[in-house]
Amino acid sequence: MWFWWFMLICDLLIPALMILFGRMMWKHPPQNINWIMGYRTKRSMKNIETWKYAHECCGRLWWKIGWIMLPISAAVHLPVYHGSDNEIGIVGGILCTLQVVMLLVPVFLTERALKKKFS
Repeated sequence: MWFWWFMLICDLLIPALMILFGRMMWKHPPQNINWIMGYRTKRSMKNIETWKYAHECCGRLWWKIGWIMLPISAAVHLPVYHGSDNEIGIVGGILCTLQVVMLLVPVFLTERALKKKFS
């Protein structure tokens, strides 16, 4: 049972961090274009306008997707509550893989939005 709790906490980290960092990117983006932190792609770093737009767009998407994934991630773990460690690990691993994919989706959507708005 301890492993179930461990996997639940681990699988809730990605949505929780998406909510936290999405909100920070959306509402408080880095003021200057830099190579250290923020949404850093060639297209987003062209000028300050694209920089701010990319942070707003990606941050808002991360925030929304994080809130959607949080309860879904918790619900996915419920059926394996009394399962074996192997079952819990497989479910947790699959869920974590899907979460990473969902973490990357806003990058492609943001790049498409930047291309559409600034081209």
